[in-house]
Amino acid sequence: MLTQNRELRAIGVYNWTLPAWAGRLPDGRTYNTCPSAGICREVCYARHGTYLWPVVRAKHQANLQFVLDDLRGWERAMCAELAAAKFDGRWVRVHDSGDFFSDAYTRSWLAIMRSRPNVNFYCYTKEIERFRRLVEPSPPDNFVWVYSYGGTQDSTIDPSTDRIADVFPDEESIAVAGWSSQEASDLLAVLGPRLVGVPANRIPHFLRRLRGRRFSEWQAEVEAERRARRETARVRSITSAPSARRRNDRASGAQAA
Repeated sequence: MLTQNRELRAIGVYNWTLPAWAGRLPDGRTYNTCPSAGICREVCYARHGTYLWPVVRAKHQANLQFVLDDLRGWERAMCAELAAAKFDGRWVRVHDSGDFFSDAYTRSWLAIMRSRPNVNFYCYTKEIERFRRLVEPSPPDNFVWVYSYGGTQDSTIDPSTDRIADVFPDEESIAVAGWSSQEASDLLAVLGPRLVGVPANRIPHFLRRLRGRRFSEWQAEVEAERRARRETARVRSITSAPSARRRNDRASGAQAA
Protein backbone atom coordinates (compact mmCIF):
# COMPACT_ATOMS: atom_id res chain seq x y z
CA MET A 1 0.00 0.00 0.00
CA LEU A 2 2.90 2.35 0.68
CA THR A 3 4.75 3.73 -2.33
CA GLN A 4 7.54 6.17 -3.16
CA ASN A 5 7.21 8.95 -5.69
CA ARG A 6 10.34 10.27 -7.36
CA GLU A 7 11.04 13.10 -4.90
CA LEU A 8 10.39 11.04 -1.77
CA ARG A 9 12.39 8.08 -3.06
CA ALA A 10 15.39 10.40 -3.35
CA ILE A 11 15.31 11.03 0.42
CA GLY A 12 14.28 7.49 1.39
CA VAL A 13 10.72 8.36 2.41
CA TYR A 14 7.64 6.20 1.81
CA ASN A 15 4.20 7.69 1.30
CA TRP A 16 0.51 6.89 1.61
CA THR A 17 -1.82 8.51 -0.90
CA LEU A 18 -5.53 9.16 -1.31
CA PRO A 19 -7.30 10.91 -4.19
CA ALA A 20 -7.02 14.67 -3.89
CA TRP A 21 -9.96 16.72 -2.67
CA ALA A 22 -13.41 15.75 -4.02
CA GLY A 23 -14.58 13.30 -6.63
CA ARG A 24 -16.57 10.19 -7.39
CA LEU A 25 -15.48 6.58 -6.94
CA PRO A 26 -16.13 3.97 -9.66
CA ASP A 27 -19.08 2.63 -7.64
CA GLY A 28 -20.76 6.05 -7.71
CA ARG A 29 -19.96 7.20 -4.17
CA THR A 30 -18.79 10.77 -3.81
CA TYR A 31 -15.94 11.72 -1.49
CA ASN A 32 -14.00 14.67 -0.12
CA THR A 33 -10.63 13.72 1.31
CA CYS A 34 -9.69 17.37 1.98
CA PRO A 35 -12.74 18.83 3.76
CA SER A 36 -10.84 21.91 4.94
CA ALA A 37 -9.24 22.72 1.59
CA GLY A 38 -9.50 26.36 0.58
CA ILE A 39 -7.68 28.03 -2.28
CA CYS A 40 -5.15 25.18 -2.29
CA ARG A 41 -7.60 23.11 -4.33
CA GLU A 42 -7.30 25.64 -7.15
CA VAL A 43 -3.60 24.94 -7.65
CA CYS A 44 -3.18 21.47 -6.16
CA TYR A 45 -0.27 19.53 -7.65
CA ALA A 46 -2.16 16.28 -6.96
CA ARG A 47 -4.87 17.34 -9.41
CA HIS A 48 -2.36 17.65 -12.22
CA GLY A 49 0.06 15.58 -14.26
CA THR A 50 0.83 11.98 -13.31
CA TYR A 51 -1.80 12.02 -10.54
CA LEU A 52 -4.42 12.06 -13.30
CA TRP A 53 -3.08 9.03 -15.17
CA PRO A 54 -5.75 6.30 -15.12
CA VAL A 55 -3.54 3.69 -13.42
CA VAL A 56 -2.43 6.19 -10.76
CA ARG A 57 -5.95 7.49 -10.15
CA ALA A 58 -7.23 3.91 -9.84
CA LYS A 59 -4.59 3.09 -7.22
CA HIS A 60 -5.47 6.14 -5.12
CA GLN A 61 -9.19 5.41 -5.38
CA ALA A 62 -8.57 1.79 -4.36
CA ASN A 63 -6.75 3.06 -1.25
CA LEU A 64 -9.73 5.22 -0.33
CA GLN A 65 -12.24 2.45 -0.99
CA PHE A 66 -10.31 0.13 1.34
CA VAL A 67 -10.45 2.78 4.09
CA LEU A 68 -14.14 3.50 3.57
CA ASP A 69 -15.28 -0.12 3.28
CA ASP A 70 -13.15 -1.75 5.97
CA LEU A 71 -11.33 0.72 8.19
CA ARG A 72 -10.30 -1.90 10.77
CA GLY A 73 -9.11 -4.23 8.03
CA TRP A 74 -7.12 -1.44 6.41
CA GLU A 75 -5.57 -0.60 9.78
CA ARG A 76 -4.49 -4.22 10.30
CA ALA A 77 -3.09 -4.41 6.76
CA MET A 78 -1.09 -1.21 7.24
CA CYS A 79 0.33 -2.45 10.54
CA ALA A 80 1.30 -5.73 8.90
CA GLU A 81 3.04 -3.98 6.01
CA LEU A 82 4.96 -1.66 8.34
CA ALA A 83 6.25 -4.66 10.28
CA ALA A 84 8.70 -5.35 7.43
CA ALA A 85 12.34 -4.76 8.37
CA LYS A 86 12.81 -2.25 5.54
CA PHE A 87 10.68 0.28 7.44
CA ASP A 88 12.78 0.23 10.63
CA GLY A 89 13.96 3.76 11.30
CA ARG A 90 12.46 5.04 8.05
CA TRP A 91 10.02 7.86 7.45
CA VAL A 92 6.47 7.63 6.09
CA ARG A 93 4.71 10.72 4.78
CA VAL A 94 1.02 10.32 5.46
CA HIS A 95 -0.74 11.85 2.44
CA ASP A 96 1.22 13.32 -0.41
CA SER A 97 -2.39 13.73 -1.57
CA GLY A 98 -5.53 13.88 0.58
CA ASP A 99 -5.85 14.67 4.28
CA PHE A 100 -7.23 13.36 7.59
CA PHE A 101 -10.84 13.58 6.41
CA SER A 102 -12.63 12.12 9.46
CA ASP A 103 -12.16 11.47 13.18
CA ALA A 104 -12.32 7.70 12.74
CA TYR A 105 -9.69 7.70 9.99
CA THR A 106 -7.41 9.94 12.07
CA ARG A 107 -7.74 7.66 15.09
CA SER A 108 -6.80 4.66 12.94
CA TRP A 109 -3.60 6.39 11.85
CA LEU A 110 -2.75 7.19 15.46
CA ALA A 111 -3.26 3.53 16.37
CA ILE A 112 -1.00 2.46 13.50
CA MET A 113 1.73 4.87 14.60
CA ARG A 114 1.61 3.67 18.20
CA SER A 115 1.76 0.03 17.09
CA ARG A 116 4.91 0.68 15.03
CA PRO A 117 7.17 2.84 17.24
CA ASN A 118 10.21 1.90 15.14
CA VAL A 119 8.78 3.78 12.12
CA ASN A 120 8.66 7.59 11.85
CA PHE A 121 5.61 9.39 10.46
CA TYR A 122 4.99 12.96 9.33
CA CYS A 123 2.39 14.97 7.47
CA TYR A 124 1.16 18.33 6.29
CA THR A 125 -2.46 18.97 7.24
CA LYS A 126 -5.16 21.61 7.03
CA GLU A 127 -7.33 19.76 9.58
CA ILE A 128 -6.21 21.98 12.45
CA GLU A 129 -9.34 21.67 14.56
CA ARG A 130 -9.29 17.87 14.30
CA PHE A 131 -5.62 17.75 15.29
CA ARG A 132 -6.20 20.07 18.23
CA ARG A 133 -8.78 17.60 19.58
CA LEU A 134 -7.35 14.22 18.63
CA VAL A 135 -3.59 14.57 18.20
CA GLU A 136 -2.17 17.44 20.22
CA PRO A 137 -3.33 16.23 23.67
CA SER A 138 -1.28 13.01 23.40
CA PRO A 139 0.64 12.61 20.13
CA PRO A 140 2.56 9.44 19.31
CA ASP A 141 6.29 9.90 19.94
CA ASN A 142 7.06 8.95 16.34
CA PHE A 143 4.71 11.44 14.67
CA VAL A 144 5.42 15.04 13.66
CA TRP A 145 3.26 17.36 11.60
CA VAL A 146 3.05 20.82 10.10
CA TYR A 147 -0.11 22.90 9.67
CA SER A 148 -0.31 24.28 6.14
CA TYR A 149 -1.91 27.52 4.99
CA GLY A 150 -4.42 27.72 2.18
CA GLY A 151 -7.40 26.12 3.93
CA THR A 152 -10.67 27.17 5.50
CA GLN A 153 -9.15 26.83 8.99
CA ASP A 154 -6.24 29.22 8.45
CA SER A 155 -7.54 31.56 11.14
CA THR A 156 -7.08 28.85 13.78
CA ILE A 157 -3.33 28.55 13.12
CA ASP A 158 -1.12 30.21 15.72
CA PRO A 159 2.04 31.48 13.97
CA SER A 160 3.73 32.10 17.31
CA THR A 161 3.68 28.46 18.42
CA ASP A 162 2.56 26.13 15.62
CA ARG A 163 4.88 24.59 13.07
CA ILE A 164 3.44 26.00 9.86
CA ALA A 165 4.00 25.77 6.13
CA ASP A 166 3.09 28.34 3.51
CA VAL A 167 3.44 28.08 -0.26
CA PHE A 168 5.45 30.98 -1.72
CA PRO A 169 5.82 32.07 -5.34
CA ASP A 170 9.52 31.15 -5.38
CA GLU A 171 12.65 30.58 -3.30
CA GLU A 172 13.53 34.28 -3.29
CA SER A 173 10.25 35.25 -1.65
CA ILE A 174 10.81 32.60 1.04
CA ALA A 175 14.21 34.09 1.87
CA VAL A 176 12.84 37.66 1.89
CA ALA A 177 10.14 36.60 4.38
CA GLY A 178 12.79 35.05 6.64
CA TRP A 179 11.27 31.58 6.43
CA SER A 180 13.16 28.31 5.87
CA SER A 181 12.72 26.44 2.60
CA GLN A 182 12.07 22.71 2.50
CA GLU A 183 13.09 22.48 -1.17
CA ALA A 184 16.26 20.51 -0.38
CA SER A 185 14.31 17.80 1.45
CA ASP A 186 10.63 17.39 2.28
CA LEU A 187 11.66 16.25 5.77
CA LEU A 188 12.80 19.81 6.51
CA ALA A 189 9.10 20.64 6.82
CA VAL A 190 9.09 18.82 10.16
CA LEU A 191 12.77 18.64 11.11
CA GLY A 192 13.95 22.12 10.15
CA PRO A 193 12.99 25.57 11.51
CA ARG A 194 9.36 26.04 12.53
CA LEU A 195 8.33 28.44 9.73
CA VAL A 196 8.41 26.38 6.55
CA GLY A 197 8.40 27.88 3.06
CA VAL A 198 7.35 25.71 0.14
CA PRO A 199 8.15 27.05 -3.34
CA ALA A 200 5.16 26.89 -5.67
CA ASN A 201 5.05 24.25 -8.39
CA ARG A 202 6.32 25.68 -11.66
CA ILE A 203 3.11 24.84 -13.53
CA PRO A 204 2.42 27.93 -15.69
CA HIS A 205 -1.35 28.20 -15.24
CA PHE A 206 -0.97 27.58 -11.48
CA LEU A 207 1.56 30.41 -11.23
CA ARG A 208 -0.80 32.72 -13.11
CA ARG A 209 -3.53 32.04 -10.58
CA LEU A 210 -1.14 32.52 -7.67
CA ARG A 211 -0.23 36.02 -8.98
CA GLY A 212 2.81 36.38 -6.76
CA ARG A 213 0.90 35.73 -3.54
CA ARG A 214 1.54 33.30 -0.73
CA PHE A 215 -1.21 30.77 -0.03
CA SER A 216 -1.93 32.52 3.28
CA GLU A 217 -2.38 35.86 1.50
CA TRP A 218 -4.61 34.41 -1.20
CA GLN A 219 -6.79 32.61 1.36
CA ALA A 220 -7.04 35.79 3.44
CA GLU A 221 -8.25 37.70 0.38
CA VAL A 222 -10.92 35.10 -0.30
CA GLU A 223 -12.11 35.18 3.32
CA ALA A 224 -12.24 38.99 3.28
CA GLU A 225 -14.36 38.94 0.12
CA ARG A 226 -16.73 36.44 1.71
CA ARG A 227 -17.10 38.59 4.81
CA ALA A 228 -17.81 41.63 2.65
CA ARG A 229 -20.50 39.76 0.71
CA ARG A 230 -22.12 38.56 3.94
CA GLU A 231 -22.09 42.09 5.38
CA THR A 232 -23.62 43.49 2.19
CA ALA A 233 -26.36 40.86 2.32
CA ARG A 234 -26.98 41.63 6.00
CA VAL A 235 -27.29 45.36 5.39
CA ARG A 236 -29.62 44.79 2.48
CA SER A 237 -31.85 42.56 4.57
CA ILE A 238 -32.03 45.22 7.30
CA THR A 239 -32.76 48.12 4.94
CA SER A 240 -35.33 46.16 2.96
CA ALA A 241 -37.30 45.11 6.07
CA PRO A 242 -38.98 48.51 6.70
CA SER A 243 -40.09 48.75 3.06
CA ALA A 244 -41.57 45.28 3.27
CA ARG A 245 -43.41 46.22 6.46
CA ARG A 246 -44.79 49.38 4.88
CA ARG A 247 -46.07 47.41 1.91
CA ASN A 248 -47.71 44.92 4.23
CA ASP A 249 -49.26 47.73 6.26
CA ARG A 250 -50.69 49.38 3.14
CA ALA A 251 -52.09 46.06 1.97
CA SER A 252 -53.68 45.44 5.36
CA GLY A 253 -55.24 48.93 5.37
CA ALA A 254 -56.67 48.44 1.91
CA GLN A 255 -58.26 45.15 2.93
CA ALA A 256 -59.79 46.79 6.07
CA ALA A 257 -61.26 49.60 3.95
